[in-house]
Amino acid sequence: MAKASPRPSKTLLTPTDHTLVLIDHQSQMAFAVRSIDVGSLRTNAALLSKAAVGFGVSTIVTTVAEKSFSGPLFPEIIDTFPAGKVYDRTTMNAWEDESVVGRINEIGKDRLVFAGLWTSVCIVGPVLSAIEQGFETYVVTDACGDVSDEAHERAVTRMVQAGARPMTSLQYMLELQRDWARGETYGLTTGIARELAGGYGIGIQYAKSMFGAQEGGH
Repeated sequence: MAKASPRPSKTLLTPTDHTLVLIDHQSQMAFAVRSIDVGSLRTNAALLSKAAVGFGVSTIVTTVAEKSFSGPLFPEIIDTFPAGKVYDRTTMNAWEDESVVGRINEIGKDRLVFAGLWTSVCIVGPVLSAIEQGFETYVVTDACGDVSDEAHERAVTRMVQAGARPMTSLQYMLELQRDWARGETYGLTTGIARELAGGYGIGIQYAKSMFGAQEGGH
């Protein structure tokens, strides 16, 4: 008989056990996105990026044909990683770029979290490639987008069938926090949520303002 114990699943992410790979959150790539409102996409990408920086997650930011076609990164990502290196590629599949793969090997973590544009091309390619080479992969689906709902959903299904684990941007941040008693990141998590987490963020603001409530007694 199984016996319960107060230990988290090994499949839950921690700040130090993975690398976040942000792919092609660029203006030209966003123009054709129809699977998610572009404003929501930008907000989710910002939440994801700020959470990664705040929790000290190793992160790779990559673009495709930035100067010649696809344009700059979302302002939210530029602002969050102002001094970070951006790996510009010609390959649609970032996994076929030696610089990107070299950086993944340099960081040396077997667990990878992906988000970017478009889901069916620039996310499917590296996710399937990483899985085939023995990496454990997660996809932040609401920080991805595609030219139609069909394209996005079929891409997510294909990656899940291959073994990828889907999640959302808010789920990602709360999974890194996971315990409101972790006071060193409590303010970070609730601050990002107040700014970017929609109704949940407004709820945090309301509870604090109206009756001084805080999660976990903080």
